[in-house]
Amino acid sequence: MVAVIGDVHGCFYTLKQLVDKVRNKYSSIAIFCVGDLVDRGNHSFEVIEYIIAENIKFTLGNHDYMFYSNMRDPFSLMAKSWNYNGAETTLTSYKDRLHQMDEHLDMIISTPLFYNLDDCFVSHAGISKSLKDKLPSNFLSKDSELKEILNSDLFNQDSIIWTRGDLLNIGKLQVVGHTHRKEVFFDKTSNALYIDTTAFGNNKLSAAIIEQNTLIEIIDQKTCVDDVNRNWIYQL
Repeated sequence: MVAVIGDVHGCFYTLKQLVDKVRNKYSSIAIFCVGDLVDRGNHSFEVIEYIIAENIKFTLGNHDYMFYSNMRDPFSLMAKSWNYNGAETTLTSYKDRLHQMDEHLDMIISTPLFYNLDDCFVSHAGISKSLKDKLPSNFLSKDSELKEILNSDLFNQDSIIWTRGDLLNIGKLQVVGHTHRKEVFFDKTSNALYIDTTAFGNNKLSAAIIEQNTLIEIIDQKTCVDDVNRNWIYQL
C-alpha cells in the first residue's frame, strides 16, 4: 500500500497537514508525490525541505524541471518557459538561501521520472498514448530502457512531464498529476487516476491511497490561506 500526493506547488502548510492526516490513519505507509513541488504557491523552499526531512519520494514535474533549467541553463527553451509559470514566488522563497537552492537543484535533476511500484505506476503527467509505438514490448519489466526513452525529449508536448493528451493503458494503474481538476478523477479507458486538485488555486491537495492497483480512498486537505494569494481563485 502507498500514498500518492498530487501537485504541491509551494503549498507547504497544506502539504504538512495532508501528510499528518495520511500518517494518522496509515502510520507506516510509504508516501510519494507526482512532482511540481515548486512555483505558484508561496513556500517552494519549505516544501522541498519538508519532502527531504520526511523522506517523501517524488517524480520530476515540469515546473521542477523549469526551475532547474532556469538556474542551470538560463538560455534554454525550458528555462524561458519558467518566467511565465510561477517563477516569482519560487525565487522569493529562496531569498538569501542560495546554498540550499543549489542542493535542491541537484536533488531535482536526479529524481526519477517515474516509480514503477507493485501497487501502481507513478509519474507527473503519465505515459502518453502517442508513445505506444516507441515503447518496447513488456516495457514495464525494462525500467532502464523505459527511462532512456522517456528521458530523450522531455520538452516534447507528449512527454511524461508535459502531456495532457490521452494516456496509454499500460496494464496497471497510472497515478498522475499535472492536469488541473477540482476533484480526483479516474479515467477507465486509460486506467489512470488524475490527482492534481489544484492546491495552488485555493482548492485542495489530495492523496490517493493505493493497494495492488486499486484505489482504497482519497484523503484531502483544503488549501491553507498562508500558502497562496487568498484573493486569487484558479478557474477550473
